[in-house]
Amino acid sequence: MLKADTLSIVPLADRVVVKPASKNEEKTLASGIIIPDSSEKERPAKGTVVAVGPGKMEDGKLTPMNVKVGDKVLFSKYGYDEVKLDGEEYLILPEAQILGIIK
Repeated sequence: MLKADTLSIVPLADRVVVKPASKNEEKTLASGIIIPDSSEKERPAKGTVVAVGPGKMEDGKLTPMNVKVGDKVLFSKYGYDEVKLDGEEYLILPEAQILGIIK
């Protein structure tokens, strides 16, 4: 099991803790119109892995995880749990919800 030293969340099984990427406060269109962040309700689909569980048990064998702490990942916008710890927001999701690793 891998986990960040300063994080007090230890994910179980095939779960991963992700720190979501921050969004820009506002976006400006080419025409100069500013669109505030509040107009966009969807969460970012990018983040950084900060803790990883040991893996999933299948047929008595442990399937190792494909991601590791520090990986930048793309994840599904649905199917995660939001947690707030020490004023920071984290997402806990199963590894299957991770769509890919950004290289």
